[in-house]
Amino acid sequence: MFFPTSPVWIYQLTQGIHVTTGIAAIPLLLAKLWSVYPELLKWPPVKSVAHGLERASIALFVASSLLQLTTGLINTYKWYPWPFPFRQTHYWLAWVIWGSLLLHIAVKLPLIIEHWRARSGTGAGAGSPAPVTDDGGAPPEAGRWSRRAFLAAVGVTTGAVVLTTAGQSFPWLDPLNLFAPRKMGTGPQSVPVNRTAADAKVAELAGAKDWTLTVSHQDTRRSLSLSELQALPQYEHELPIACVEGWSQTARWRGVRIRDLVAAVGAPSSSALRVTSLEPEGAYRTMVMPAAYAQDERTLVALELNGQTLDLDHGYPARIIAPGRPGVLQTKWLHTMEVL
Repeated sequence: MFFPTSPVWIYQLTQGIHVTTGIAAIPLLLAKLWSVYPELLKWPPVKSVAHGLERASIALFVASSLLQLTTGLINTYKWYPWPFPFRQTHYWLAWVIWGSLLLHIAVKLPLIIEHWRARSGTGAGAGSPAPVTDDGGAPPEAGRWSRRAFLAAVGVTTGAVVLTTAGQSFPWLDPLNLFAPRKMGTGPQSVPVNRTAADAKVAELAGAKDWTLTVSHQDTRRSLSLSELQALPQYEHELPIACVEGWSQTARWRGVRIRDLVAAVGAPSSSALRVTSLEPEGAYRTMVMPAAYAQDERTLVALELNGQTLDLDHGYPARIIAPGRPGVLQTKWLHTMEVL
């Protein structure tokens, strides 16, 4: 078993780092803006074409960074007050930030080179060094923090923010998790829930006595009731559920291997799957699972969680659980599995 299904915690790690880094960047960005805001308010705003390009690049960088971090933080609380799609906007904003930063560096490059030449003793002003304090820089103005005190305060603040939120992603920090929107060990069967059955409007359909899971491949079709699925060989694995909002939780899942269901309808092992939920609508009602996941022995149609029948909010009567995939692709309230 190799990438992308191993290690099973790969998405749990990368998404945890992504969200934790984003939260840590908030005090860092605010500290940087606080230290340079007088430069941002200088008048006139544009003195030349080069100066105008510099100002435009930094304005775009600041605006896109603030929007990226603000919407990213709000997303961890599953609040979407904006009309645009979050995931696509979040992705493209990252490219805007990088582009504006690189443009700003390119415009300032002559000044950067001049500065470093002066520091190395090759520039025109090398013989007149600025006064140096124990901080290694110019003496602070009266009433202002020294550079060392300012950096220490920023470091402590950033560390405190990370320590009190990263526990939603990393178990060893869970005892310090005071402010993250999710906490490990909470929710039905000790696992948090993002989307409930009521939110998805599936409670009545999922609880119906005539529920079946339909598995199809070309002209072959099998409809399996819950009791028929329970009668098949069952397998149990410890796998994390990791969501794009940053929280994750490792749990024990038990159910039927998907590769056994694929083989039962005569499909080749190289087949991908299209999985559909009972949800009547939603961006993740339908999910495509590549063959690498479908054939992994740990990928299950899960019927139990932590030794108990799935709670309705966790996807009863059956859901997908696969190693190394985002939670939004671990489809709940299964309806059909079509072998592509």
